[in-house]
Amino acid sequence: MTVSEPTPTDTTAHLPTISDLRFEHHRETLGIGETAPRLSWITGTAALGWRQAAYEIERSGQGGEGGETTGRVASAESVLVPWPFAPLTSRERAMVRVRVWGEDGSASEWSEPATAEVGLLTLEDWTARFVAPIRDEDLSKPQPAPLLRREFDVKAGMVRARLYVTAQGVYEAGLNGERVGDHVLAPGWTSYDHRLRYQTFDVTGLLREGRNAIGATLGDGWFRGKLGFGGGRRNLYGTQLALLAQLEIGYADGTTERVVTDESWRSSTGPILGSDIYDGETYDARLEREGWSSPGYDDGEWSGVKAVERDFDTLVAPLGPPVRRIQTVAPVSIFPSPSGKTLVDFGQNLVGWVRLTVRGEAGQTVTLRHAEVLEHGELGTRPLRHAAATDRYTLRGGGEETWEPRFTFHGFRYAEVEGWPGELKPEDLVAVVLHSDMERTGTFECSDPLLNQLHQNVVWGMRGNFLDLPTDCPQRDERLGWTGDIQVFAPTASFLYDVSGFLSSWLADLAAEQTADGVVPFVVPNTQGEMALTPMTAWGDAAVIVPWVLYQRFGDTGILERQFGSMKGWLDHLGRLTGERRLWDKGFQFGDWLDPSAPPERPGAAKTQPGVVATAYFARSAELVGKVAGVLGRAEDEAKYLSLAAEVRNAFQREYVTPNGRVISDATTAYALALQFGLLPTEEQRRHAGERLAALARDSRYRVSTGFVGTPLICDALCSVGAYDAAYRLLTERECPSWLYPVTMGATTIWERWDSMLPDGSINPGEMTSFNHYALGAVADWMHRTVAGLAPAEPGYRRLDIRPVPGGGLTHARARHRTPYGWAESGWRIEDEQFTLEVTVPANTTARVSLPGGGETHEVGSGPHRWSVPLPAQAPRPPLTLDSTMNELVDDPEAYRLFMRLVRDHAPDVADHMATGPGGAGDRPIRRGLFMMPRVDEFLPRLEAALADLRG
Repeated sequence: MTVSEPTPTDTTAHLPTISDLRFEHHRETLGIGETAPRLSWITGTAALGWRQAAYEIERSGQGGEGGETTGRVASAESVLVPWPFAPLTSRERAMVRVRVWGEDGSASEWSEPATAEVGLLTLEDWTARFVAPIRDEDLSKPQPAPLLRREFDVKAGMVRARLYVTAQGVYEAGLNGERVGDHVLAPGWTSYDHRLRYQTFDVTGLLREGRNAIGATLGDGWFRGKLGFGGGRRNLYGTQLALLAQLEIGYADGTTERVVTDESWRSSTGPILGSDIYDGETYDARLEREGWSSPGYDDGEWSGVKAVERDFDTLVAPLGPPVRRIQTVAPVSIFPSPSGKTLVDFGQNLVGWVRLTVRGEAGQTVTLRHAEVLEHGELGTRPLRHAAATDRYTLRGGGEETWEPRFTFHGFRYAEVEGWPGELKPEDLVAVVLHSDMERTGTFECSDPLLNQLHQNVVWGMRGNFLDLPTDCPQRDERLGWTGDIQVFAPTASFLYDVSGFLSSWLADLAAEQTADGVVPFVVPNTQGEMALTPMTAWGDAAVIVPWVLYQRFGDTGILERQFGSMKGWLDHLGRLTGERRLWDKGFQFGDWLDPSAPPERPGAAKTQPGVVATAYFARSAELVGKVAGVLGRAEDEAKYLSLAAEVRNAFQREYVTPNGRVISDATTAYALALQFGLLPTEEQRRHAGERLAALARDSRYRVSTGFVGTPLICDALCSVGAYDAAYRLLTERECPSWLYPVTMGATTIWERWDSMLPDGSINPGEMTSFNHYALGAVADWMHRTVAGLAPAEPGYRRLDIRPVPGGGLTHARARHRTPYGWAESGWRIEDEQFTLEVTVPANTTARVSLPGGGETHEVGSGPHRWSVPLPAQAPRPPLTLDSTMNELVDDPEAYRLFMRLVRDHAPDVADHMATGPGGAGDRPIRRGLFMMPRVDEFLPRLEAALADLRG
């Protein structure tokens, strides 16, 4: 073995430097809601093995003068360090900087200062009131979007201006004809009855001395637009759109003036004739009111507004980032469909809308219809169900016009364009990508282009469904915060992006929507009423598992503290529900949803019994709540829930496990749950269960045989019993159902069903089919941790676990992740029978590095590290003949792919049946195992010759 570490020649490079000083998890710190925001910073240094010994935090006084300091604090902590000064108050601005000392005696300079400003924290801070236009509306359908405005004067000597604003509905605000901020669909979607976010904007640069005007456009959004299945229901949260705006103007003499929403505002309507999340937006540019949010505008068509009552206790500052326009995607082609329609392909299934630039006569209407896929060359709209996903723009005429929607979004790769004046050119359209503006923190790449595309599909699927809250899908009449989806995907999400604030906000909604009896709705926010309050295993368990994942990945005990009551409520409900038996085997369950063997019309008909899934998750969540109690120092709760977990495990073992380790249902998900959740008490049972799991994987011919519950666990479960080859075979299989089948079909996001599109290009006949559904992409977490080998060994990556396990024919793999301490990296390459591993460990952390093949384990400190070890080439596989067994054929990926090509060519109708695997025929010679093959006497010689050619 060789180890090499670069030695810097510049001694100044050893000195630590501080970067990325943050308040809580905020990237944007104007209008935060914390009075004692915790602080985090990242230390950079070329010194190997650097560890922090002490820090000092300084807070500047108002105006940057005076201030206070902690003095030198002996501590290695640099992540979410408690606020060391007096609590902040509404509108208070805090500027801090930090410096650190290392255990090696090194010292940093002061960091660049970081500033945060608190929003409005109390009822007394608000003098504005919600106001709504006075007009008659037909609440059974979308209405023209209201415009609200008011003029006001600004005196000389203005030095500071803040706009605090939110709405019932969605809004876009303007000052003096300029848009305020760049948020989209603000204030976003929360559990409005409990939590309505407001936004804070620095608008100092938009005001001027003298006459000014403020205005806002409102849309239905999630507040009163359609939500839910079957076309959805309108007016779910209320019937009245309303604006709340408080503009505070500070002057040099210390005085402050406020311009607030009240009955003095005026209202009208404009060019948006209707907007809906599901159905799209209709815009008539001939109705635009040029300059309506500028001073001096008056066309005589404005009416009054009225006050709307609302509980101001529901107002909260944002915890996570807003939705923004993130990027644009140009068309890759424009072409006619078989029926003569004009179709545009943007080359990527994405979420957002189309921006168009057009010239034409006034009154000409351009219609854009959106869909994710084509079916037989036409726009595939059936999966949208009742969502129209259609935007309409009517031209004002007289020159070039550029337009994009404001208050809708679509999931699409293709757009059908109707009514375009003249020739449609690629430069006339661009797709605008929308999602919450999270920081990208993780990447992965390897030597297999298909796996790289799979990972890209996971990223794009997450982007499309992390639009203000974690949704199931972004295109049809649903787009809801399904708890089960994020429960399984949270580890992957936490690697790819900084979701700490995003998911903390959603978890606050979950706790708010939870019943007094502890039931967690299966969608949050709850749009389905009583129906969603059926206790649902793996879905309701998001209350426990998502906070635990955030703690593990971000080192945040605060999220555990905030959610602990919610966690306990869920577990206490399950305790009452199951009684002394501790078996959760009654009532409806989603179970291992979308098991590939389930028929399209019955997605819950899984091989694994619902009681097995439910009781396994009950045990897992009880154990986690016990661990959380231990982290929080709650000894009594720790003992209670760990004891409950033991009771549930015992009940599971008595009811579902045989003495030799068979698990009832005898299905891959059942074994994955039992192995991963520690439900098998003896090593002998684990060994037998592992052998059975590997056998089932082989019997499925390494095609996926798990649904929503089993899929995130199956590769880890196989690896836990040493079946790494089987895990890699599952990952790299291309036949349906598999992760790579959609990739071979041209997918650019993760599908809801393994076969959302059938091999002939037709859409799955099931009523529930989405082409952008991130849950099954949870395998990416295993790719990060096992294929590339980068995982946390302690919460927040304070200690790393670097343990790559090469396989699947890969010759290299690499993962990078921005941990709370800085960038970590694990990358390996195999060349000339040599395995080389390169690792980067952030300052103030350590890593445990395990080389493949059971080699040495190394404990290393921060810095770059490199190891090279011999890795003998695997012995060539023995040649396969017709006397080889069916199992041997299945275990040879190259030979098996060849075999399947021959089967499809010889008897296409038989090929699909081959997915069931060899079963009892696995140990039989190939010539005898294929006795049911049509015209087998013709097929066997072709197969024999092909196998001989394969090994050459």
